[in-house]
Amino acid sequence: MSVEKEKERDAMSRYTKRNLRKRNRKIRPLSLWWMLPILILAGAIPELLLHFLTAKGPTDVWNGGVPLSFLFSVVNGGFLFGICLAIPRQKLRYWISFAGALLPFLFCGAQLVYYSLFDTFFSAFSMANGGQVLEFWKIALQAIGKNFFWILLQATPLISLCVLKKRFYAAPAGSQWQRGLLSVAASVMLQLLLIWNLSWFGGTAVTTPYDLYHNNMDSYLSVNRLGLNTAMRLDITHLLGGKQVQGSISLGNPTPTMPPIPTQPAETQPTQPGTEPEKPTVDTSPNVLDIDFDALIAGESNDAIREVHQFFQSRQPSNKNEKTGMFEGCNLIMITAEAFSPVFVTEERTPTLYKLMHEGFNFTNYYVPTWGASTTDGEYCFLTGTIPKPNVWSFRESADNAMPLTMSMQLKERGYNAFAYHGHTYTYYKRNEYLTNLGFYYRGYGGSSDGKKVNGLPIQYTWPESDLEVVDVTTGDFVGKSPFVAYYMSISGHRNFAFDGNQISRKNLEYVKNEPYSEEVKAYIACQLELEFSLTLLMERLEEAGQLENTVIVLTADHYPYGLTDAQYSELLGHPVETNFERHKNACIIYKPGMTPETIDKPASHFDILPTLSNLFGLEFDSRLYMGRDVFSEAAGLVVFPNYSWITDYASYNAGTGKVENRTSYEVTEEYVEGVQRDMTNRFAVSMRILDYDYWAILFE
Repeated sequence: MSVEKEKERDAMSRYTKRNLRKRNRKIRPLSLWWMLPILILAGAIPELLLHFLTAKGPTDVWNGGVPLSFLFSVVNGGFLFGICLAIPRQKLRYWISFAGALLPFLFCGAQLVYYSLFDTFFSAFSMANGGQVLEFWKIALQAIGKNFFWILLQATPLISLCVLKKRFYAAPAGSQWQRGLLSVAASVMLQLLLIWNLSWFGGTAVTTPYDLYHNNMDSYLSVNRLGLNTAMRLDITHLLGGKQVQGSISLGNPTPTMPPIPTQPAETQPTQPGTEPEKPTVDTSPNVLDIDFDALIAGESNDAIREVHQFFQSRQPSNKNEKTGMFEGCNLIMITAEAFSPVFVTEERTPTLYKLMHEGFNFTNYYVPTWGASTTDGEYCFLTGTIPKPNVWSFRESADNAMPLTMSMQLKERGYNAFAYHGHTYTYYKRNEYLTNLGFYYRGYGGSSDGKKVNGLPIQYTWPESDLEVVDVTTGDFVGKSPFVAYYMSISGHRNFAFDGNQISRKNLEYVKNEPYSEEVKAYIACQLELEFSLTLLMERLEEAGQLENTVIVLTADHYPYGLTDAQYSELLGHPVETNFERHKNACIIYKPGMTPETIDKPASHFDILPTLSNLFGLEFDSRLYMGRDVFSEAAGLVVFPNYSWITDYASYNAGTGKVENRTSYEVTEEYVEGVQRDMTNRFAVSMRILDYDYWAILFE
């Protein structure tokens, strides 16, 4: 045998022996008790990372949610570990533990990505009804990339379980059901102990873990202060449980009155004695309808509905004023502007928007909070004047309810024609259901009010679609058909704000290429310019038809541009943005050609638009039935936020810091603060019952 062959044989022999040794080597088994800390950390690490990465303020960082998230993870880990102990087969035991570690990672990772996209968490309702969100899959992939490090960190317990897989397989078979039963029982007892003593983690006041568990279900606050696992369990329970009374209504304790804030008198020209013009008599009677609440209360057997009757009966109505009927008989165009913010509006860049803002009613203290279902909740606030219910798509849920208080339904009673348009998918958020329920003839991309695609909007399918094209193909529907009310839900301002992923931004690149901002901010301005161009065209069409002078244009945002980071939004502002209030400060446009411009500095929000317009159009309405108020009335203002912050004429409460700030020279007492807090929580609870019980159908039957 040659030397070469002998070397080859020796090498093969060594290779064979080495592999035989590996094959015969026993894998050292790992005690099953190692599963317990892994299963606890599999819930705790994703939960705590989600908590800290999505906290909006100091009180959201360190609160009862930190210990509760960990302790509820101990409960879940111990319960699952007890089941694993009772299972005799190694492989089945391992795969159950793997599933138990996988689910927290998937849910927390998905929530982190969703939050980075929409500035809120998705609910069980959204999971069951949110297939259309897949239309944003490209944006979601980008969000996963941006959060990849944190997602990987959330997966560390799951990765550890995978690495130790064979060692768990090698653990002795057989059931330890007695120890398993003990672990399950201990977990159940700890769960009950935590639920019974939630007051230990912050008391029982509004937005504490106790209150969120028993009364309120704001998605962000529940996740932040109870942990995702508990918040999702409660959410699913409410979803499957049907109608349940959520939130409590406190009657008989009105907010203490404060001294009226003096107003600066308008400058007037001096007149000669005896030549002063006579001032017309202004009707200041209450804006109320003839509703017999006493009879309704006496004949109502449902406690939840009776309390709503009592709430509305107890409210002080606002009065008619010098603005009542100012726009009577006019056409009305209402616009919800996607991700709009006035910070990009300048006279040179956006002359039409600037004109509308400064030659109409100019709101300088107006807020558009971001609610749980993002855009559709923003629409709901604007068009219904009602606070959205947490964890559902309130507008979709209202599609079969009576909606007599909306401008479209009130104006249709006066013979108006009603039209609504949206440039994106016709059925998105079920707009085809809830907008037609408001009396609109609705058209969107791919459909129409009669469901025939051939009658949909003939526009290009891009991402996002063009508001300018939508206006171009729709004005023929209503121009020349006075009186009319038209509604547009814009789309061109939608995220992502980038020139390579947003076709409207790329289309308008030439207008912003020399702007002194980052690429994302330039892209945001570029896509918002499509709204400017569409408004310019809209006004041109109205003027050509001779109807501009008799048309009122109302515009508000659905939410702030959360597609921009706080740093990028601060670029536009020119200073670091304050995230609890200032980030949600916005603009409301109410404009009619030829009107006298006026600045309104009262605190206001989109809940105030509907009662304000009802008064301006001289409609018969009951001011007690809205969650906002006519801003031109004497009624006290209240701006409420999903995290239970609030702003009034006299003070503001920042739930992110827990601080009350005085906005005037008047003393703000603790009694006043408690009264505002009570009024706010009442409005939240009443709004939920209006939706759940189809209250307007009961009230106006």
